[in-house]
Amino acid sequence: MSTFDAYAHLGVVDDGDGTFRRNREFPGAETNPEPVPGNPTVSKDVTLNANNRTKLRIFRPVKLPSNDNTVARLPIILKFHGGGFVLYSGLDIVCHRTCTRLASEIPAIVISVDYRLAPEHRLPACYEDAVEAILWVKQQASDPEGEEWIKNYGDFTRCYLYGRGNGGNIIFHAALKAMELCLGPVKIAGLVFNQPMFSGVRRTGTEIKYAADQLLPLPVLDALWELSLPKGTDRDHRFANIFIDGPHKTKLKSLPRCLVIGFGFDPMFDRQQDFVQLLALNGVQVEAQFDDTGFHAVDIVDKRRGLAILKIVKDFII
Repeated sequence: MSTFDAYAHLGVVDDGDGTFRRNREFPGAETNPEPVPGNPTVSKDVTLNANNRTKLRIFRPVKLPSNDNTVARLPIILKFHGGGFVLYSGLDIVCHRTCTRLASEIPAIVISVDYRLAPEHRLPACYEDAVEAILWVKQQASDPEGEEWIKNYGDFTRCYLYGRGNGGNIIFHAALKAMELCLGPVKIAGLVFNQPMFSGVRRTGTEIKYAADQLLPLPVLDALWELSLPKGTDRDHRFANIFIDGPHKTKLKSLPRCLVIGFGFDPMFDRQQDFVQLLALNGVQVEAQFDDTGFHAVDIVDKRRGLAILKIVKDFII
């Protein structure tokens, strides 16, 4: 595999000036702030940080549940897309469809975070964006001019962070930081890790076994970390290898209840299982939903698996 071109596999081209061209991005999706026939949600974009060019896409179900003729408050889900820190967007069609299903089926207010990408913005840039998004939700509770969908329909005491792939890595680090902050009235009630992305210099059994995986062969995983981690570091940096000793380990017990989802053919499966054990050993209430069959991102290409994950997430939140 020494001649394998990881950049070509990812569809990225190094322009030599610190920026990358991404040739395999999913197309964007338009918002619909007003109800549209056949669409169960409304959606709109707001700016998170103009200087960083980060945005939030907010989804609200058209049909709002009610109790005794009073509109019920909905859980708030901050959603972080996958793509190995390098690819895709919180505003693209794949993420838009996922968030639409989450918002309509749970139901919930879903906020897709369009965070900064590496290598133009290496870690911890996206962690900072995630914490900023959490604080933005907090701000809406007290701001008289706050975002009305959040203020009028969101339950600030039931805020969840949902990350897929590297998004799972993001919510882990963002949650540890957020737990040090005064978030009231926001309460992070749970974390959803869908096939989270962690690493380390030492190879695991599934990394070796699935080194030639069609979607995430080992050279591609290594390249994603090389593009994302701070320059001069390796995969044993605490951003990637959360299992090594470090200040983050003393904070694990502060995490809320967690849901971890994984599939057996994922090269990162062993690390996901180790992650569950790490959480449990530190007193975190954790639910593991592992399937021995299925590959990384199977929920994107297999509608049945996608709906199964949606049900698992709904049961965890509701």
